Amino acid sequence: MHVDGRCHCGAISFEAEVDPAQVSVCHCTDCQMLTGSAFRANVPATAASFVLRGPAPVAYVKTADSGARRRHAFCGACGTPIYACADVDRPDRYSLRVGTIAQRAALARPKQQIFRRSALGWVDELAAVPQFSTGWT
Repeated sequence: MHVDGRCHCGAISFEAEVDPAQVSVCHCTDCQMLTGSAFRANVPATAASFVLRGPAPVAYVKTADSGARRRHAFCGACGTPIYACADVDRPDRYSLRVGTIAQRAALARPKQQIFRRSALGWVDELAAVPQFSTGWT
């Protein structure tokens, strides 16, 4: 599936080919901290299909407990996370942030949840929380 996306301010945009059935949710504490939320939704894109436009994103390199280094790229103007990838000269794939993709509603329900041991206790109970189609009550 061809997707396009952008950061919140529109300075950085991208296009890529993704498999809409490969969406995943990560509950690791790094993703919680880097999003300021309870988890992060991602979909992989091959490097061959990923085209980035606009200014180069700012990158932050995180070394995991395993020793693996991940480059997290975000817009330097608005702070929107765009992708993560291996911290190498030419990564073979990018983990795109689902919230930045214009076609996010057409992507499949997440195929897997990873680092579930770090999931916040209430994430499975969201359906029972009062819901409003717009704004606060």
